[in-house]
Amino acid sequence: MFLIDFILHIDQHIFSMANSVGNWTYLLLFLIIFIETGAVILPFLPGDSLLFAAGALAANPNMSFSALIFGVGFFFASFLGDYCNFMIGRHCGYGLVNHKFLGRFIKEENIKNAEKYFEEKGAAAIILGRYIPIVRTFVPFVAGISQLPPAVFVKRAFIAALSWSLIATGSGYLFGNIPFVKAHFSTIILAIVFVTLLPMIISGIKSMKKK
Repeated sequence: MFLIDFILHIDQHIFSMANSVGNWTYLLLFLIIFIETGAVILPFLPGDSLLFAAGALAANPNMSFSALIFGVGFFFASFLGDYCNFMIGRHCGYGLVNHKFLGRFIKEENIKNAEKYFEEKGAAAIILGRYIPIVRTFVPFVAGISQLPPAVFVKRAFIAALSWSLIATGSGYLFGNIPFVKAHFSTIILAIVFVTLLPMIISGIKSMKKK
């Protein structure tokens, strides 16, 4: 599967992209992060691992990319993506979920997981959900369906996008080019994915025990 290979070897793919398209890399990565949450139907796109790899790319002395531009770009991409997602949920809601074609891309199980997470954490789920793959795509949508006041959503989405972009990109910039990290990049990416999915796994186990 190309997507799995892309995620596991994202550093190599981004490096090849950067050599091919130069500064257009900023725009391409911006669009990937924006679409991950903004499009609602594409929750499987890489998020945390992409930011980490981009930070490592910016720290590479052989490349001419700016970690600051990446960080600012990812902040706007994630914030605007979340806001678009929220507005789609607010105005379309379950009409989109029940759509004959688009509904195929939105699994009801993911919606229910996001609803449960939102109910448990409240408005804080908007911040915490940003750090969990798949959940971060559906929490803004569920927040929109629940008719959460836009002002409340925007404040938390701003904090979530800012902290996520700084932490993930900054980590890649600081640690991405350490020889050990470079040699075990695929393993570290898997670890990042596992750690970010851990809260959802624990929640699922607790639900199974209750049942």
